[in-house]
Amino acid sequence: MAPSIARRRFLGAALGLGACSAAGWSLAKPAVVNACRVAIPASLIDSPWLGKVWEGIDPAQLWDCHVHVAGLGDGGSGIVVGPQLSSMLHPLHYAQRLFYMNAGCAHDAPGKVDAAYVARLLNLCEAMPAGFKVMLFAFESFHDQAGKAHAEHTAFHVPNAWAAKLAHDFPERFEWVASIHPYRAGAADDLRGAIAGGARAVKWLPAAMGMDPASAQCDAFYRVLAESGTPLIVHCGEEKAVKGSDTQAFGNPLRLRRALDAGVKVVVAHCASLGEDIDLDKGANGPQRSSFELFLRLFGEARGKERLYGDISAITQRNRKPALIRTLLEREDLHERLLHGSDYPLPGILPLTSLRALVKADLLPAGAVADLDAIRQHNPLFFDFALKRLLTWQGHSFSPVVFQTRRAFAGNRA
Repeated sequence: MAPSIARRRFLGAALGLGACSAAGWSLAKPAVVNACRVAIPASLIDSPWLGKVWEGIDPAQLWDCHVHVAGLGDGGSGIVVGPQLSSMLHPLHYAQRLFYMNAGCAHDAPGKVDAAYVARLLNLCEAMPAGFKVMLFAFESFHDQAGKAHAEHTAFHVPNAWAAKLAHDFPERFEWVASIHPYRAGAADDLRGAIAGGARAVKWLPAAMGMDPASAQCDAFYRVLAESGTPLIVHCGEEKAVKGSDTQAFGNPLRLRRALDAGVKVVVAHCASLGEDIDLDKGANGPQRSSFELFLRLFGEARGKERLYGDISAITQRNRKPALIRTLLEREDLHERLLHGSDYPLPGILPLTSLRALVKADLLPAGAVADLDAIRQHNPLFFDFALKRLLTWQGHSFSPVVFQTRRAFAGNRA
């Protein structure tokens, strides 16, 4: 089936489900719940703020490099939601899942949640200029040191096959990112297969998946990544959204030195912008430093000059410090190695980002708030991109090169 025909049928069958799924939340305050609106208001078409965000940007070079696939596994996707997100025995994580699904406009469509989530994401992409794409993350299960999967420690699992299928069915808007645990039997061969199947990168979340990037168990995996030029996207710093076992320390940015020394191109998700880690340069029991500080140290090392990147997803969320954003804006010498990512569906969770707090921190023009607020409920992907394009600090803003993300991921195949 031609991609355009497949897209129209998929949207026609499922988009309404995602949009209507907010009905169960309609009595809640709009400041908390995403209304899942579709058509962008005509009043925003001539917005001077939104109009300027595309200046100097080639949409064909803009691949949102941090987009999550979600669902319940009700549409043949193979997605599995673990007990920490599906059981009321874990009320905080259970509530987080409801917010995630609302943000993706698919939280209440029985039997059609997987389809509704994808249809909403396709709709958001269709509202962007031709050439714009999102990179869809598969998500590996937690594995122990012996390479055995543990369902009880797995928050959720998104199979590689599902992410690959979506990218195959809708190639004009989707690319896909594999997620493979390096400890499991046959991991290197599975990686070769994923690359042959079009994977643009590999995604790890060590704190939730249980791999130590500094372990020799990763070496065979690293060799395949380096030989193929396939980037490794790694979440570093504190992990709030999901948890695995007692493996939070695996998210220390300094543990990526082994991958860099092996010749792997590494992307640090969120620029390690949350939490603290041990300063391993002071020993295994060294002092705690901010993960972001350790990330910047790694960024400055010779081993990272050609191979280390950071994605700027989530940096505008409430739990990030304004000083961190100011540093990234000011350090224009780093912009060649920064990459735009949205962390979708999180931009659709309204309480996570406070535009007024960013104004108060002198990081956002006050005049832009009303239009950004309006666009957020219609298109969180565009909202996140526009917000980051409008960030400013003492004359500094993110260079257009930060949004030319395709350059970091298209090298391993045409």
